[in-house]
Amino acid sequence: MSGDKDQEKKNSTEAKERQSPSAQIVHDTIFAEAETELNRPTSALFWSALAAGLSMGISMIAEALLTVHLPDTEWRPLITNFGYSLGFLIVILGRQQLFTENILTPILPLLHRKDFKTFKNVGRLWGTVFIGNLLGTFCIALVAIHTDVFETDIKLAFLDLGREALKPSFLNIFLGGIFAGWLIALLVWLLPFAETARVWVIIIITYIIGVGSFSHVIAGSTEVFSLLVNGDISTLTTIMDFLLPTLLGNVLGGVLLVAVLNHAQTVAGEEDEAIDM
Repeated sequence: MSGDKDQEKKNSTEAKERQSPSAQIVHDTIFAEAETELNRPTSALFWSALAAGLSMGISMIAEALLTVHLPDTEWRPLITNFGYSLGFLIVILGRQQLFTENILTPILPLLHRKDFKTFKNVGRLWGTVFIGNLLGTFCIALVAIHTDVFETDIKLAFLDLGREALKPSFLNIFLGGIFAGWLIALLVWLLPFAETARVWVIIIITYIIGVGSFSHVIAGSTEVFSLLVNGDISTLTTIMDFLLPTLLGNVLGGVLLVAVLNHAQTVAGEEDEAIDM
């Protein structure tokens, strides 16, 4: 009999190990990570964000290099957008501060506490990371356009990417930004327990953002900044026609479609458990 009980315990343990983590466990994991990030000094956040902005410039560079070296065919974007994923891969695996990742994480403590202190701390984190990211992407654009590191045809590819980013209307950039913010926040939600699939989760989701031409405020800023530093557009155009609609869309997609909904389901789950008890 004891042997049967031991086997049952073993089978139960194996079953638990094979189960996917519940939404509550994922929520708690991201919540704990958010607490750590909210307690980091502003200087540490800024330098990490600057590093992330520089790293995100690799997306534009990789995409342009692939574009130049591939024939101009209908299927070319299906290949070049793998280059778009490269910057995200570096930033996320390198644990650098990316603004759109932070759309989800610090919102969870804010939804939990609903106090001014947390709200102010979220604003500090968002503002520091956003400025650091944009400064990094601007530096990459400046070097890419105004130095001889890249050949002329590659520089022209940078500018073409910027024009493509600005081609949609304000509304369409905003709507595309919602999808991008939604997908990045989902990426953050999936990563804690992705384990060995982390690389593929990052590549697949960011690849869809690239192929779908969904506006991402940091990745796209490198391309649009290339036009700015080349003198093709003004600072006002950069802000009003790209940064503003994309920022609004990314925040709305990340906060409402992922942070609020996933927080709501975990709170509802906790309430149901309390009733059952």
